[in-house]
Amino acid sequence: MMTYADRVVLVLGIALVAWLYAHYWGADTPGHYARILVGNNEHEIVSLQTDHEIRVAGTLGTSRLEVREGKIRFIDSPCRGKQCVHSGWLSYGGEFTACLPNRISIQILGRHPRFDAINF
Repeated sequence: MMTYADRVVLVLGIALVAWLYAHYWGADTPGHYARILVGNNEHEIVSLQTDHEIRVAGTLGTSRLEVREGKIRFIDSPCRGKQCVHSGWLSYGGEFTACLPNRISIQILGRHPRFDAINF
C-alpha cells in the first residue's frame, strides 16, 4: 500500500522524466552550419543556407557531399558499404554521420543541439 508521500514522490518523478524528455530530446531545431571533419581535424564549417556540392579528400579517396534546402548528406564515397550514403539527410542541430573507412564525418551545428551520446 502506497502512502501519500510515496504518491507525491512518484508523481514528481514522472513529471521530472517528462520534463527532461521534452527539454533534451524534444523539439528539434534546424541547424545552420555543418562541421566537416577529416580524421580528427576540422576540414571546414559550411553554411546550410546555400545549395552546393562539396568534395572532401579522405584516406580512401574523395567523398562528395550535397547541401540543399538547409540539409546535408553524403552522395558518394569510396567506401565499400556506403553506410554514410544510406544515412540520408541531416538537418537538425546535433545530428551526426560519418564515413568511417574514409575518416570523414559531418556534424550539424545549431543554436540548440540535441542531447545524445555524441555530444554528452
